[in-house]
Amino acid sequence: MARTKATLGDGIRLSDYLSASLLARVYPPELVHQLLDLHGVNSQRQRSVTALVTTYYCMALSLYPEAAYEEVFAVVAQGLAWVQGGQAVATVAKSSISAARSKVGYAPLQALAQKACVALANPKEQPHAFYAGLRLVAMDGSNFEIPDEAANADEFGRPGSRTGRAAYPQAQCAVLVECATHAILGANLGPYRTVEWEVCKPLLSHLGPDMLCLADRGFTGYERWKAASATGAQLLWRCVANRQLPVIKALDDGSYLSVIYPDVKSRKSRIGEINVRVIDYELPGIASAGVAQTRYRLLSTLLDPVQAPAVELATLYHERWEVESVFDELKTHLAQRRRTLRSKTPNGVRQEFFGWVLAHYAVCWLMHQTASEHKLEQRRLSFTGHVQLMRRSQPRSGAFPP
Repeated sequence: MARTKATLGDGIRLSDYLSASLLARVYPPELVHQLLDLHGVNSQRQRSVTALVTTYYCMALSLYPEAAYEEVFAVVAQGLAWVQGGQAVATVAKSSISAARSKVGYAPLQALAQKACVALANPKEQPHAFYAGLRLVAMDGSNFEIPDEAANADEFGRPGSRTGRAAYPQAQCAVLVECATHAILGANLGPYRTVEWEVCKPLLSHLGPDMLCLADRGFTGYERWKAASATGAQLLWRCVANRQLPVIKALDDGSYLSVIYPDVKSRKSRIGEINVRVIDYELPGIASAGVAQTRYRLLSTLLDPVQAPAVELATLYHERWEVESVFDELKTHLAQRRRTLRSKTPNGVRQEFFGWVLAHYAVCWLMHQTASEHKLEQRRLSFTGHVQLMRRSQPRSGAFPP
């Protein structure tokens, strides 16, 4: 049975125009044009489906996940025209939109994310976003389902299941986020079966000496630690609780100094050793639920127990869970009821993924502006509420000037 085409409701709403204008404010058209020119995909003449509008359209797909392609494109094209005082475009066919998306590709959106998605918090207004002058960031990876197309399955892979074959292929993404604001500072996409670190590795270019990076035990390893610390960032990573680490010096706060080596042979000859600080602690379980105590072992580049006491670092590590909240915002609150992304080709999946990231950052930017204006801690604000704010239905009226 044929499906009824999903729409945005009764006509284009003022709030839809505002959504397009917000995207244009966070990502100025001048910057988008620059990146489109850089990748050689900008429109050379005036068209109804320009590369500029197509770029914003790829972001808006995440704001209106249930609406048809043509409806979302109308929101973006007419909204940008309304903001700029220009003429609204006529209705555009789905085939024209697909052709425009194919021409633009994903590289300009990936470059836009690298260029425009910068840290939002500042020490004066959001001191909780920092520790000892270091910006708190977290890195992690996750999987999500993509449309069941042969090309997607070949490119990204498909997990196994009890029946031997999962219903949908999956892609693996990795993000580096600012803990306090949830702003995604770096993102990458790779095949489902790729080692998680390989997908996360490109994110190291976004680390710097002013950051303290938090990560879970899936990342620990000599080469990974060496590569991350080479960025100049300080590290606070969890490792397996039974990892053998020699006690070089016990510290007054209960932590101790140790060393890590690339392999057993190097340990014997003491070649390539890296100094680390080890912090062990336990969290109580829930007896009524039958949950036992959880043991934690953290490694850190912060070696001075006076400047960074063990209790403070143990408490700080749990800020890492903010990155899990980011995945929830992406998959649940932006995607709404959609199980998968829309794109049926690997390049389309990549394009839609970076548009997804850019849309998420725009919502975080809006939340940050609200928190700064009203002097609130941003995590007290609702991500879902701000997404809905961008979608809120308002009547078109002369009472709302551009």
